[in-house]
Amino acid sequence: MIGVFDSGVGGLTVLRALVARLPEERFLYLGDHAFAPYGRRPADEIYALTRRAVDRLFREGCGLVVIACNTASAVALRRLQQAWLPTAWPDRNILGVFVPVIEALSGRKWTAPGPTRYSPRRPARTVAVFATRTTVQSNAFGRELKARAPHLTVLQQACPRLAEAIEEGWAQEDIDRGIARYVGAVMAKAGGTPVDLAVLGCTHYPLVQDLFRKHLPEGVTMLDQPTLCADGLADYLGRRKRFARRADEPAGASRFLTSGDPEAIALISERFFGAAVPFEHLRGDLPPQGGDEAAAAEPPAG
Repeated sequence: MIGVFDSGVGGLTVLRALVARLPEERFLYLGDHAFAPYGRRPADEIYALTRRAVDRLFREGCGLVVIACNTASAVALRRLQQAWLPTAWPDRNILGVFVPVIEALSGRKWTAPGPTRYSPRRPARTVAVFATRTTVQSNAFGRELKARAPHLTVLQQACPRLAEAIEEGWAQEDIDRGIARYVGAVMAKAGGTPVDLAVLGCTHYPLVQDLFRKHLPEGVTMLDQPTLCADGLADYLGRRKRFARRADEPAGASRFLTSGDPEAIALISERFFGAAVPFEHLRGDLPPQGGDEAAAAEPPAG
């Protein structure tokens, strides 16, 4: 199985694209709804929670886990890959949801130099990144793009409470006003320089991408993160066939786990996945297994 992890339901927009692109693969989704949202938590808490969830997916039989949460990817992915995975699960791997976006913008593969199928050489461009406060504070998009595509100007805009507003079903006009302010703030940062590309750096935001398009200037290209993730995973499985489904394994079966209330989560999940989602409650806790700390912190309360 391929594990897909998010702090809540936003990652279902990514899973929806993965299932459409790779219908033969088996996916196991884990939403840590009991501790969501991650976007307002300190980095060490996000890391501890993400590690616990990834460990659980590995123990459930997943060989590969996709962190379908921009906040968790930005804060925890590199540390997990470098400090925890080699000793705890050396035969498994973890991918992050924002990596395909970085590859698309920079035209360079994540782990190797050289061009990708995207244009490797392009004139200087300005990229607007809309994300949670924690993702912006981590500077993951800015840091990785500076290393791989120094010709890009990256304008990052935190969108406090937008993910919660989408998930809680706030009135459309209230969400629209908030997005108008966030887009206006980016355009003020641009100072008259045209914005060429826009990235919605939270998996909740695809549900309101029409509102972002409404307020962004005409001609701005908006990258579709779920589609990029699906294409990226398909490419990865083609190169790392040991993580793909074997011919003797059942095809196309997906399961959904939550640390929260399955019935309550199911009520809002259909908007993100496009179909009813039969969540199961996690049995047992999510203890970490080995790692770069002597003992992992207990999950934060609340």
